[in-house]
Amino acid sequence: MPKDNFINRGWGICAFFSAVILITIVMAGCRHDKVNELYHKFPDKTWGRFNLLRFEIPVTQVDKPYNVYLFARFTPAFVYEKLNFNMVMNSTDGEERINAYEMEVKTKSGAFNGKCIQDTCEATILLKRELHIGKPGILKIEIENLTPRLVTEGVGGIGIRMVPSGK
Repeated sequence: MPKDNFINRGWGICAFFSAVILITIVMAGCRHDKVNELYHKFPDKTWGRFNLLRFEIPVTQVDKPYNVYLFARFTPAFVYEKLNFNMVMNSTDGEERINAYEMEVKTKSGAFNGKCIQDTCEATILLKRELHIGKPGILKIEIENLTPRLVTEGVGGIGIRMVPSGK
């Protein structure tokens, strides 16, 4: 067998195994449960008192429960210990849930809770544990700022994260 043919065959085998490994990695990645995340960014880092935030999350998998979180990003201009807000959640099968929340943002000494990167800190609060979705559709969530000011300074944005339970 000529030497060039042997080398070409070796590269072909190497390429084949590389392709098999790549396909395996991609398919393994496809099996992971998807985290749905939507985010409303406030370019001026303020959240208006009457700026009602609406999130529409498409739900296709109904065979497992989800945990639903609200996360918010803050700058040092946020001066309160807590962020008070109201949530209205409309499930895909028409059930409505309403609840008021207090997100612990800072300690009494003024230090931010949560994780901070440079001048932005993120806090998270669980809105609903093990939410069972009855049928595929759109989960609708509205968030209302309950801070008793016309604008709440130091809020970079508010987001909703929906994660399969157990993750």
